[in-house]
Amino acid sequence: MYGLTDCNNFYVSCERIFNPSLEGKPVVVLSNNDGCVISRSSEAKTIGIKMGAPFFKIKELINNHGVIAYSSNFPLYGDISARVMEILRQSTPAIEVYSIDEAFIDFREVPDNEISAVGHSLIRKIRKGVGIPVSIGVSKTKTLAKVATKLSKQYHATKGFCLMSKESDIYRVLKKFPVEDIWGIGRSHSKMLYSYGISTAYEFILKDEKWIRAKMGVTGLRTWRELQGENCIALEDGAPDKKQICTSRSFASDLSDFEDLYKAIATFASSSAEKLRKQKGVCREIVIFILTNPFKESGLTHNQSVLISLSEYTDNSMVIASNACNGLRAIFREGYQYKKCGVILSSIIRKSDLTPTLFVPIDELKKESSLMSVMDEINSKYGNKSIVTAAAGIERIKANQNLLSKRYTTSWDDIIEVKV
Repeated sequence: MYGLTDCNNFYVSCERIFNPSLEGKPVVVLSNNDGCVISRSSEAKTIGIKMGAPFFKIKELINNHGVIAYSSNFPLYGDISARVMEILRQSTPAIEVYSIDEAFIDFREVPDNEISAVGHSLIRKIRKGVGIPVSIGVSKTKTLAKVATKLSKQYHATKGFCLMSKESDIYRVLKKFPVEDIWGIGRSHSKMLYSYGISTAYEFILKDEKWIRAKMGVTGLRTWRELQGENCIALEDGAPDKKQICTSRSFASDLSDFEDLYKAIATFASSSAEKLRKQKGVCREIVIFILTNPFKESGLTHNQSVLISLSEYTDNSMVIASNACNGLRAIFREGYQYKKCGVILSSIIRKSDLTPTLFVPIDELKKESSLMSVMDEINSKYGNKSIVTAAAGIERIKANQNLLSKRYTTSWDDIIEVKV
């Protein structure tokens, strides 16, 4: 049996830990630069605030209903997530961290008659130890556990825990479960399935195996089998390596100056390179893109990207930043107001799988590797961006975070003070 732990309205719940007065009130958390809604409390959902809604478009709704908005506080959310995951690691045989607010749990060694008690115990332990409400679903496969978790969040009678083990119960749930909500079924496949009259998970599993393979390939077939209780997706020991690494940002105000965009691209390239080194990878392709404001009714529009292929695989921040900035020169246009830019690293492999090149001396590669290690160590010890590339500059990119809460658990300056 596999379980899935899902933190309820995670970013909002993190804000509520340190401000209990937010309980029962409509609360939203916004993306970078206070752009759009990325987390909503149940109360905010009830009044009609949609996920991804641009903040400026819902200000009237927010004012009319007294909605409380927060800028995203990712250092806080990341730390709270780590605390939740640590409780799961200490309390279960094995876990797979799936995202910042989700983790799969291995229940295979837990006796069937004890699973419910263990699940409810985890919910209480996380609520008491961290302050975050979670929902847990358990079933025969990871895909079915996803279904069970959705039920645990939808129905209050479950008290946050849903166990689907009996075949009759599973089929009864699948007969009402929308096909577009199945884990692994994307938007395009959902449309295709609806065109064939398949609207529920049960109707999906009734289709012939050959039909599924022909229409949806191996991935679709794996999902089809998982829904029937056949375990096809194993629990991963660690997070899988990313095939692409992206760092991007919308700016607080539109940028038209080349130097400002140059610094931003250099900063994002260095950040992406650091992420690449954390997963012990190297890349050989870089994509950079620049966008004007899509919500601006007047003004010139220019959205363009460029792919840069490197001669050798690398994880060197300076090499990646230099090539990314050269790419910017190729696509930048004078007279445009740019709202967003970003850097994507692709063609990524493990550094340990890299075949040494004959064209770069081994001593030079060792020096590069040592330099990057020292750079990462200093930034980790003395704070992010303590050392940066010259192209990025020392001034940080300004962001709209006018509604930012304090970093209660990650900054000594923001630690809670208790007065007696």
